[in-house]
Amino acid sequence: MSATTVARQCTLCEAHCGILVTVEDEKVTRIEGNPEDVLSKGYICPKATAMGGLHHDPDRLRTPVRRVGDSFEPIGWDEAFREIGQRLRRVRGEHGPSAIGMYLGNPAAHSSSVIYGGLLRAVLSTRNFFSASSIDQFPQEFVAWRMFGSNVLMPVADIDRTDRLVIMGANPAVSNGSVTTMPNAKARIREVRRRGKVVVIDPRRTETARLADEHVAIAPGGDVYLLLAMLQVLVTENLCDEAKIRAQCTGWDELRELVSQVTPERVGAHAGVDADTIRRLAREHAGADSAVLYARIGVCQQVTGTLTHWLVNAINAVTGNLDSPGGQMFATPPIDVARFTKYLPMGYGAWTDRSGMYKSFRSELPVAVLAEEIRTEGEGQIRAMITYAGNPVLSTPQRGQLGAALDSLDFYVAVDMYITETTRHADIILPPISPLEREDLNILFPVFSVRNNLRYDARVFDAPAGGLEDWQIMARLITEVLPLPARRFASRLLNGVFEQFSPMRLATVGVATGPYGVLRRGFKGLTVAKVRAAAGGIDLGPLQPRLRALIGTNDRKVHLAPPDFLAAAATLLEDADRGVALTTPVEGYDLKLIGRRHLRSNNSWLHNLPPMVKGRDRCTALMHPADATARGLTDGQQVTVSSPTGSIVVSLEVSDDIRAGTIAIPHGWGHREPGVGWQVAAALPGANVNLLHDPASTDPFSGNSAVNNTWVTVVAALVIGDAVVSQADHGSVSVSRKG
Repeated sequence: MSATTVARQCTLCEAHCGILVTVEDEKVTRIEGNPEDVLSKGYICPKATAMGGLHHDPDRLRTPVRRVGDSFEPIGWDEAFREIGQRLRRVRGEHGPSAIGMYLGNPAAHSSSVIYGGLLRAVLSTRNFFSASSIDQFPQEFVAWRMFGSNVLMPVADIDRTDRLVIMGANPAVSNGSVTTMPNAKARIREVRRRGKVVVIDPRRTETARLADEHVAIAPGGDVYLLLAMLQVLVTENLCDEAKIRAQCTGWDELRELVSQVTPERVGAHAGVDADTIRRLAREHAGADSAVLYARIGVCQQVTGTLTHWLVNAINAVTGNLDSPGGQMFATPPIDVARFTKYLPMGYGAWTDRSGMYKSFRSELPVAVLAEEIRTEGEGQIRAMITYAGNPVLSTPQRGQLGAALDSLDFYVAVDMYITETTRHADIILPPISPLEREDLNILFPVFSVRNNLRYDARVFDAPAGGLEDWQIMARLITEVLPLPARRFASRLLNGVFEQFSPMRLATVGVATGPYGVLRRGFKGLTVAKVRAAAGGIDLGPLQPRLRALIGTNDRKVHLAPPDFLAAAATLLEDADRGVALTTPVEGYDLKLIGRRHLRSNNSWLHNLPPMVKGRDRCTALMHPADATARGLTDGQQVTVSSPTGSIVVSLEVSDDIRAGTIAIPHGWGHREPGVGWQVAAALPGANVNLLHDPASTDPFSGNSAVNNTWVTVVAALVIGDAVVSQADHGSVSVSRKG
């Protein structure tokens, strides 16, 4: 049989790099970058080469399975949906709609099936909806809503035209951009250096910092102080574009008053950056022909996530770099969802969790409360769950209690390709077909792309007989939970209607009516047929100034100084003057823990693919040599890392790539739960870092989990034979295999 090659994208991270997939005898034999792709231009990272391994992985589920005792057995689709419908309807009938909870993981956003995930959430009418967004991006969305009038208006760094790029709490050399989709970020960063300068502000010398002109090793949590002091320099030295500020923004006088006395000397120690460096950073940002300050997940995952992102946007705005080429801009995607989301209510504070501490935002609750909402008895208790493409047992801080909480449910259905640390607790698992078996037109990531574009994902393989796509599973779940009269007849009718409204057909209408579509531009306009015919997608040009058309605030201006942001910043400064730390040190814990990410690791299920995990142990505790010496620890040694919440055992990696007083451990590891269906991942070293984080530690505005800057202590682990045993100060014991 001759080989065939199909052009599509890798959908394992936000970059969606263009790939060429070669197949021979129904087997992927090669994956390489697509030089015709209009955004990635032939670049791929190692994850893209894993798409074939994911498709062929023998551990991937091909049929629905139902729990029988401690194991699973195959079940037919119709039987599975009937049982799911009966049990979910029973729970809702007995306890109300909010007795059913739903969790949406980030892989769902990598296909247009997320439309049907959102529709299922709406049909459930539950207050207990959660997503991965409240572990990684709620502060960024919250600030966009308060400053620009819509949570979708998170501005993009116009990296391809900027002369100065300052990166804070992000590592695009590994991520290839997040909420700023920039495939081959390394090449793009090198081009910025050729034009001007790149600065990375991070406690760790990241892969991106190694590419930069300058690395500022800020103290963990010091970002908010650094930015306040930079604003003070900009204000007091008259380095701001005041004419543009007053034309574009409100709140300039209030912001200026807040920062007027926040000198670099006053807060430099809290930032961990000397005053001269702070002044220089501010002056260089103002002096560049174009400049952009870009911050991401490392900033979101702090108790000051909202304040820090506010200050990032404010600095870009007051230096004239908002809605300006080379600064922060907004894409013009083919389906211009950002233009209309400003009319959607955010539902902020429309309800809370049952403790009353956490407010809803964009009509969902922070995932930090999920375990307690299942475990706590009484009115409003979650008694059934639906999870879609997520692994919150590993990816969220729940004090290690979420697994037991899921076991306590009356019913739990998971939509997932694998039996994971989370889905192993399900009653029924519904597996969608492989990404290579479906066609798609991504509608989300063009909203945050560094260049306007539209690209098509072609099928590499025909879907197997009886296999269902994600959206088809979601649609069937919708028909099962709806209170339909004459259910059997009505369900068949509704399923038939849904089949006529696939995401591809919806996208076809969206493109036709969008800013480039045939209904706007006539026969020269963009169509899905034209995108299908283009092997690398269609380039729609550079980002254009368009804030005036998008902004959703009542006065049509950027709100530079939301009163509650000002008040919180003032309190923070008062505490700093009194010597009160941002995160109160805990007696017996003397290091701050931050996260980190590896190029071959994104979602936990990549750990079951041998090419992604071969080589050295990647779940290590990165520590500065001075900290290791002070504790009598050596590189490669097994250590116990403990916090007031829990303890784990990992290998130590000693390097001066991290600031003293700080350690870094990646998330998504620790595949040793019984019953998990991962043969490769189960044999790996590593541990679940989220066992160390307190779920009660959150950003007070958005409720986003603050998993950066957790106080920990590190000691040598006790090795007995082939086991590693640790006795933590709080009394818990952990045992793991060696190495």
